[in-house]
Amino acid sequence: MRDCHYISSSVLDLEEIQEILEKKKTLSLSDEAVLNIEKARKYLDDKMKENKNPIYGINTGFGSLCNVKISTENLTKLQENLVMSHACGTGEKISLRIVRLMLLLKIQSLSYGHSGVSLETVNRLIDFYNEDVLPVVYAQGSLGASGDLAPLAHLSLPLIGKGEMYHEDKIVPSEDILKKFNWSPIKLQSKEGLALLNGTQFMSAHGIDSLLKAYKLSLWADVIGALSVDAYDCNMSPFDEIVHLVRPHRGQVKTAERIRKILTGSEIAKQSKQNVQDPYSFRCIPQVHGATKDTIGFVHKVFKTEINSVTDNPNIFVEADKIISGGNFHGQPLALALDYMAIAMAELGNISERRIYQLVSGLRGPAFLVDAPGLNSGFMIPQYTAASIVSQNKQLSTPASVDSIVSSNGQEDHVSMGANAATKLTKVLENVSTVLGIELFNASQALFYRSPHKTSPMLEKMVKEFRKDVPLVREDVVMAPFIQKSKEFLETYQLEESTFD
Repeated sequence: MRDCHYISSSVLDLEEIQEILEKKKTLSLSDEAVLNIEKARKYLDDKMKENKNPIYGINTGFGSLCNVKISTENLTKLQENLVMSHACGTGEKISLRIVRLMLLLKIQSLSYGHSGVSLETVNRLIDFYNEDVLPVVYAQGSLGASGDLAPLAHLSLPLIGKGEMYHEDKIVPSEDILKKFNWSPIKLQSKEGLALLNGTQFMSAHGIDSLLKAYKLSLWADVIGALSVDAYDCNMSPFDEIVHLVRPHRGQVKTAERIRKILTGSEIAKQSKQNVQDPYSFRCIPQVHGATKDTIGFVHKVFKTEINSVTDNPNIFVEADKIISGGNFHGQPLALALDYMAIAMAELGNISERRIYQLVSGLRGPAFLVDAPGLNSGFMIPQYTAASIVSQNKQLSTPASVDSIVSSNGQEDHVSMGANAATKLTKVLENVSTVLGIELFNASQALFYRSPHKTSPMLEKMVKEFRKDVPLVREDVVMAPFIQKSKEFLETYQLEESTFD
């Protein structure tokens, strides 16, 4: 029996979302959410009966067609046409994990009772989530301004028996899924299509997924950086607490503290050093890694606000007796945050590649970390690979949010491009994971040349586990499989953040 998460007005945070995903909890509306949804729908129905004036998106066309009045008998057709016509996604199909997040976040946003959707519509989205029959959604097509129109259209198509869905590892027509589960297509009422398509759930889902990955990669960057510190026989003085308390950026102080904890008990760290100073890529780990931590913290706040918000349009306010056409679907706060995090996470890869370079330089160990350099190229080319990936990340870190292209005949004249920021951030994170995997590969090899002195018990244990998958390299072998295994190790080895904090 799966645990259930009840959708309510209580604040949904990153930890709770992670638990919902990991424990595969089902979703259900709380009594509060049911009341909010039904109250707003009734208000809208009553308003439609007494008010014959145009209300944007409810009895009018959309975008630049906002002044075209639609007759009452065509309102369902209007909403269905909206969903079908906006399903213009292209490119790669997004992951099932992101689709699940989109469903969860769309349900959460609709539950506040400011969207005017029917209870039946929200419950059908919950059915999709709980039965794990997930709409096929594409990565490209959203400007991130009138919400994520194209992706959310694909998310919504199955409600009316259109589009495709994943079921039991296959892609099948939505109408087949409805028949299998004995579900009738939803007859969208006034405003429902617009409520489904207006929203930031494509950007938000990518942002939440990226935050979960970013926290983990940030931790790994510290652990692998600490391993490189010992592998390169670095001084510990740059990590002294008092250095950081006179420049107390939170992330910087936390990183220095974490490095000290990771290296507690290290014989290498304790021994006297010949070098008075170390390169910045080692010495400035607290400052660089710490700045990324602070960026992640900022982005977390932005997305926590967003996923607990109403992001469609127009918004219904029952108590105030108002239906307001505004701009809560505009993704600018997310676009800027996503671009900021791409830059910050790329920096973890940048500094990691510099440590990789130093480790193979031959300045504090054999050139290219192999016994017979010349005959063997050793770890020469993994650094090339890391450099190539880091260079790509620099290109991917060019902000998407500085761009805007006019759409809808000038009605939508400024857009956020937040969806592009979201999808390229996914690639940046994947690249950072690879670079950190290469650093782990190199640093564990370099550590061998510090023998007989040992690193900390915590790192000795980790390297021992790592050696089960990636052996010490004594002469040239095909390196690609070991790089892949190093990257996989970052996914499988359990690091408990509480150990370091």
